[in-house]
Amino acid sequence: MPVQSLSRVRKSILPSEGDTWAEIAGRELPDVAEDEAVSKLQSWNLHVFMRAAAGMGRAGSANPILPSDVIFVEPPLANG
Repeated sequence: MPVQSLSRVRKSILPSEGDTWAEIAGRELPDVAEDEAVSKLQSWNLHVFMRAAAGMGRAGSANPILPSDVIFVEPPLANG
């Protein structure tokens, strides 16, 4: 595959053990107000955020972010 055909990859991280949305927001989006940064991260990562909603009420579900979760730290890339 020629190098010219490679596309840009959406920026993502693997969280540290025990990371919360607020901690990730503070590290990855330091220039954005915490509430707004957390909201953005959650909307870009519904695969993790919605899993948390499904697990409400279960023991141990207080922190649904796992070190194996891929967390996107930028919005979806435009097609093109």
